[in-house]
Amino acid sequence: MVTVSNVSLTFGGQKLFSGADLKFLPGNCYGIIGANGAGKSTFLRILSGELEPTTGSVSYPADQRMSTLKQDQFKYDAYTVLDTVIMGNQRLYDIMQEKDALYAKEDFTDADGEKAAELEGEFAEMDGWNAESDAATLLTGLGIPADMHYAMMGDLKGGEKVKVLLAQALFGNPDILLLDEPTNNLDNRSVAWLEDFLMDFPGTLIVVSHDRWFLNNICTHIVDIDFNQVKLYVGNYDFWYESSKMMQALMNDQKKRREDKIRELQAFIQRFSSNKSKAKQATSRRKLLDQLTIEQMPASSRRYPWVCFTPDREAGKDILQVTDLCYSQDGVQLLKDVNFIVGKGQKIAIVGSNEQAQTALFRILNEELTPDSGSFKWGVTISTSYFPKDNTKFFEGCNMSMMDWFAQYSPEQLETYMRGFLGRMLFSGDDVYKQVSVLSGGEKVRVMLSRMMLSGANFLMLDQPTNHLDLESITAVNNALINFPGNVIFTSQDHQFVTTIADRIIEIKDDGTIADYWCSYEEYLERTKNDR
Repeated sequence: MVTVSNVSLTFGGQKLFSGADLKFLPGNCYGIIGANGAGKSTFLRILSGELEPTTGSVSYPADQRMSTLKQDQFKYDAYTVLDTVIMGNQRLYDIMQEKDALYAKEDFTDADGEKAAELEGEFAEMDGWNAESDAATLLTGLGIPADMHYAMMGDLKGGEKVKVLLAQALFGNPDILLLDEPTNNLDNRSVAWLEDFLMDFPGTLIVVSHDRWFLNNICTHIVDIDFNQVKLYVGNYDFWYESSKMMQALMNDQKKRREDKIRELQAFIQRFSSNKSKAKQATSRRKLLDQLTIEQMPASSRRYPWVCFTPDREAGKDILQVTDLCYSQDGVQLLKDVNFIVGKGQKIAIVGSNEQAQTALFRILNEELTPDSGSFKWGVTISTSYFPKDNTKFFEGCNMSMMDWFAQYSPEQLETYMRGFLGRMLFSGDDVYKQVSVLSGGEKVRVMLSRMMLSGANFLMLDQPTNHLDLESITAVNNALINFPGNVIFTSQDHQFVTTIADRIIEIKDDGTIADYWCSYEEYLERTKNDR
């Protein structure tokens, strides 16, 4: 159990939150949510003891071990992958090193023998004999193959290091587990493995994530950082989201309609608590929801951007035909003999482990790259708009204000129109005069989406549009693409985003060829679950 007592934090003269009083109990999973900058990761650092709060304290039993997902990818470069994972239980790793040092001594004394026996006893109690096999199981589950387990961390790519650090956090059965964005850089199969692992985790689990599907599957509770407060609610993310909207409506409603709204909320609680889920936590969640009262339900002050893509014209019969497309980069074959035809209204998710290949396909279709061979042909009625994963060229070295930048793409140059449009994307007041070069990652994504909305295109191409966005903005983009009447080709690591939008899946395989699945994302995952 983790106890948070009267915790507050003032950072740089700004109060992030105050008066937090919470208890995190074993057997539950707590998802921490909040707008960008609300202090989610900061709160996790306070829980781990890495950061001292301005007031209050955090405590947990002295005999319990806390494990955290480390963020420094270079810290373990001098160690092997397997040793890095075992360091998740530092005491066990230290015992292993001390034992090896004793047995390597040429002048092994009786005192050394007694010390070695003592260490062997503690080693056995900590299940040390299974340490390497347990670490290997975690690594394999997260997509790190056996031939990499004895490689040096310094030789791994960034995404591979993140997986090893996640395995480190999971290693050794910690009592308390703190995870900050654990699904970053994981493919969907690794995320599914992680979900199954965490569903069986018996300890106290606290996680920050922007992945709604992940939060819905594993969470029994939501910790919401809003109104400069930290509050705990029963249920997963979808329950929090829907009940928060309903509570806001209730708070804003006229008094005479309150009783009807309350009855609606009570019906919602009952309906949601009877939902079935594969998650082990579902039974616990239902029991807690059964005891929930209206007064315990959330209301949020957060705003959602207005995202809406409206095509200027309807597409004709011919949309896009790709024929025998091949492309190599730095001697590596990214695309090989790629053939597909897009039908009217289709929304296609491009998936696969090689993100370079996905981006190359988008850039070829946007005529930024020239294929080695093959061709593609757009229908005569098609107009396109492209959202790049890397938007650096739109902002780097640009001395324009957001208003001037936006004016380049706006069909209407009146300041009132542009202010109104940017306001709906959550840029208000003097924000519109900020230099675009200093915008945050999430702000840059929102202005790029604004540019896309102004295009009037009937075919949208989006390469990882959910990167850098908070949950509110992801939800807004998600809903906009569901409602878009034209064609969409996109990539995303957000499971729910792909599931709710795509009606066709094109997988780019490691050799650059494609497999084309005319089905939903869930059906695709079911069909391919034994492929790897």
